Amino acid sequence: MARSIPPSGDSHGSPPQAAGAESRTKDVELLRVLVSRKGTQVDAQWAIHPQLKQDLLPQEWQEVADLMAKVTGIVGTRFSQVLAQAEPEPPSNA
Repeated sequence: MARSIPPSGDSHGSPPQAAGAESRTKDVELLRVLVSRKGTQVDAQWAIHPQLKQDLLPQEWQEVADLMAKVTGIVGTRFSQVLAQAEPEPPSNA
């Protein structure tokens, strides 16, 4: 099941530069998809930058939430498939 999680830590953005300042590339994390596992359990989560969420209209937010649920479902399923191929479950000792 996909769910929204708040981004952790800094947004990795930097304040705007003054005119004439040296041009630098700025990275801002707007969306994050995190796939993790615990044993054979795979969990896919996503997060959106708080300012971006605030700027979206309710209908836009719902569209993003629906699409990201699909994305995390696809990514999580694929991760699980690759994991199963790379590390097959050991036979049970029954």
